[in-house]
Amino acid sequence: MTHALVLLPDFVLIVLGFLICRHTALDRPVWEAAERLVYYLLFPALLFAAIVRYPLQLGSALPLAAAGWGITLLGIALAYALARWPAAPAGMHASGAQVAFRFNSYVALAVVERVAGAPGLASIALVISLVVPLCNVAAVWPLARHGGHGYVRELSRNPLILATVSGLVFNLLGLTLPELATTTLHRIGAAALPLGLMAVGAGLRLGALREVPGLATALLAIRHVVLPVVALACAFALGLPPVQQAVIVVFAALPTASSAYVLAVRMGGHGAYVAGLVTLSTLLGMLSLPLALIALETLR
Repeated sequence: MTHALVLLPDFVLIVLGFLICRHTALDRPVWEAAERLVYYLLFPALLFAAIVRYPLQLGSALPLAAAGWGITLLGIALAYALARWPAAPAGMHASGAQVAFRFNSYVALAVVERVAGAPGLASIALVISLVVPLCNVAAVWPLARHGGHGYVRELSRNPLILATVSGLVFNLLGLTLPELATTTLHRIGAAALPLGLMAVGAGLRLGALREVPGLATALLAIRHVVLPVVALACAFALGLPPVQQAVIVVFAALPTASSAYVLAVRMGGHGAYVAGLVTLSTLLGMLSLPLALIALETLR
């Protein structure tokens, strides 16, 4: 129950965004501007700051890094495979596929700090640094392809990818930010999560999920059932130490990234459908996270 409560504020923010957009003067035009602010400034600052915060130590964590990449690649492969399903319209799949393999990094840091302390934070930072660029590239691909955008051009100017790649390079070079820059980035990034989640709520139309319920079920099953089970298997098959076991299981059971909605909207995807997926994923994460950790303790 304690782990589930970590996600409750996220869900409340989504509901708050929905209510504000529907019942106050702060309607869609306001939130469309907020979405652009989140996409081009706040989320990039958040991702860069999260990646450069902890020095990467690849040599001592290769099995953990391999597990993170393996789980993510499996999620990508399964999500992409759904494109061949006749019941999955191309536009819906291009927008929603990212939900199956992307994850909420802020929730990751909060939960890992609770269950594994400082050593866990260093480990999850490594996983985030290595996996976020892969997730963002894989998320952009179907949207760019479906929308007729040049894929290389979209990658080269996508602010989320630029932020994660530059953060990873910055970290690997052993560079450090001045205290003033660190504080400024932290404060900018701190606004990304609440505003991004409220933007999800503002664009929410759960009825959109009824258009292709089978696809929604399959994508959320990958995110909240398949990947946590695979992570449990990896934790023991690779002989990970207890802290890294907890980290990889939390990573696999996380709700999807709230920025999935912002990316879909900014690239001309089906924003309402993705907003519904993000909301349900956040709610399901309140179940999948504690259940995955209970399963890990039981198997130990």
